[in-house]
Amino acid sequence: MHSVIGRRCFCTGAPRPWLFVGLGNPGDKYRGTRHNVGFEMIDAFAESQGIPMSTVHCKAMFGQGFVGDVPVFLAKPQTYMNLSGESAGPLAAYYKLPLNRVLVFHDDMDLPCGVLRLKPKGGHGSHNGEVYLTPNVENGCLLLSSCCELLRLKSVIYHFRGNREFARLRIGIGRPPGQMDPKAFLLQKFNRTARERIDIALQEGVDALKLVLSKGLTESERCFNREQKYKHIRLQNLPT
Repeated sequence: MHSVIGRRCFCTGAPRPWLFVGLGNPGDKYRGTRHNVGFEMIDAFAESQGIPMSTVHCKAMFGQGFVGDVPVFLAKPQTYMNLSGESAGPLAAYYKLPLNRVLVFHDDMDLPCGVLRLKPKGGHGSHNGEVYLTPNVENGCLLLSSCCELLRLKSVIYHFRGNREFARLRIGIGRPPGQMDPKAFLLQKFNRTARERIDIALQEGVDALKLVLSKGLTESERCFNREQKYKHIRLQNLPT
């Protein structure tokens, strides 16, 4: 399979390959938890395209195939969330991919549950696999500043030699209710309402990824994020 894709995708005029990396934690203990929606997005896309995720490669569960004429590599690092770069970095290097052909999927508490956002590139924000409480000057309350991109993406960025020029698909999981420990929230399975929203989001994500492969990231981001903006407004104050 490696050699077949190699022959097709590196010939003159052929589309450049993409690497899709979904972040999560390995093992049945974490299956179906909020922290593992990156894995779920990879699985949903792989199933939609008939790509088996049955190989271990560069510390990841790995699959490869074509969507139309575009080669795509799919990976679920098995290193645990905050060491994902140990898999993503070597994979990109192995296939000699520029980072503008890498797309990383991860959960995001700054987005309402079931809302997605394509982000072409950027820093690691506040995502370090942990969550911090920061004071809100306006009302004196402690607000949750979600880890939207820190240690897990820090590891990815480190293994991309400090380069942040890779795209992300942020998958909204909402914020923990009341005084719930954010770590416990991340490792908790979805309730029925949240599960329904995530299942819909996964299908929307599959459609967005197919659009990226056919139209490119810039056009896809503009169209997809506009649709998701209205969904964000509709869902942001609804309980899950």
